[in-house]
Amino acid sequence: MNAQTIPPINTHYAITPEQIAFFQENGFIKLKNVFSPEEIAYWEPIISQAVAQYNTMTKPMHERSTYEKAFQQIHNLWRKDDKVREFSFSKRLAKIATELLGVSGVRMYHDQALYKEPQGGATPWHVDQYYWPVDTFNTVTAWIPLQDTPMEMGPLAFSCGSHKIKVAHDIEISDQSEEVIRETIRVKDLPVVDTPFDLGEVSFHYGWTLHRAGANLTDRMRAVMTVIYIEDGTKMFAPKNKDQINDMNWWMPGTKPGEVIQTELNPIVYRVNDPE
Repeated sequence: MNAQTIPPINTHYAITPEQIAFFQENGFIKLKNVFSPEEIAYWEPIISQAVAQYNTMTKPMHERSTYEKAFQQIHNLWRKDDKVREFSFSKRLAKIATELLGVSGVRMYHDQALYKEPQGGATPWHVDQYYWPVDTFNTVTAWIPLQDTPMEMGPLAFSCGSHKIKVAHDIEISDQSEEVIRETIRVKDLPVVDTPFDLGEVSFHYGWTLHRAGANLTDRMRAVMTVIYIEDGTKMFAPKNKDQINDMNWWMPGTKPGEVIQTELNPIVYRVNDPE
C-alpha cells in the first residue's frame, strides 16, 4: 500500500458532549471508527514489525508468570522507530484524550505495545495508575487494537464507575489483583462492559479505572498499541512503591517530586489551540 493513499493520521475525529460525559461518569469509552480499515492495514505491519524486532520475551509460555503470559510488552516504541513515533504522536488520538479529560493539553507519558500471543493468558484486573508517580487524576490510556478483536481474542473489559472508588490502588497487576478486584466488583455490584472491538474501534480509560482482558484463545496474535497521556502541567509526587520508582527513572528522568513533568520523554502531544 502506498503511503500517499493513507489519510493523514492527524485528521479530526469529532466527539460529542454526551460522549465526554459518558467517559467522565463511567471511567472509559469505546469509540467506533477512530481509524479506517485502510489506516489499520497500513499501520499494523509497521507496528508489528517493530514489536517483533524489539521483543525480548523468549520463555516458553509454561515457564512464564501470570504477567508474562498476558502479553508481549514493549515500551516507548516511539523512541525506537520513527514510523511508530508518527502513529503514537497522532493528534487525532491526543485531541480525543484532551477533550475527554476536559483539559487544555496532554503530554506523552509513554506508549507501549501489548501483543497477546496465541493461547496467551488473561490480563488480570488492575489499575494502571498504581505504577505512575503522577500528581493528577487526569490520565488516560488509548487502547488501539490493530485488528477486529472478538471475545475469544481477549478484548479489554471495564468496570463502570470504578475510577470513583479506591480499589487496588496499592496492588500491582497479579493473581492477587484479579482476586481482590473481582470480589470488589461482585460486592459493590459494579457493572462490567466486556464486548468485542470492531476494526478501527479504540477505547480510552482513566488511569484509575478497573480493567482486564481475557485470554487469547485463537491462533492469531492480538495486536494492540497503546498511548498513555497525562495532563500538561502535571507534577510528579514522591514514589510510593518500587514500580513507581522504576517509572520515575524510566519515563521522567531527572524530575524531582513536586516538579512539573516536562522531560524530552514527555513532550506535548496536543494543546487546545493547536491547528486542526
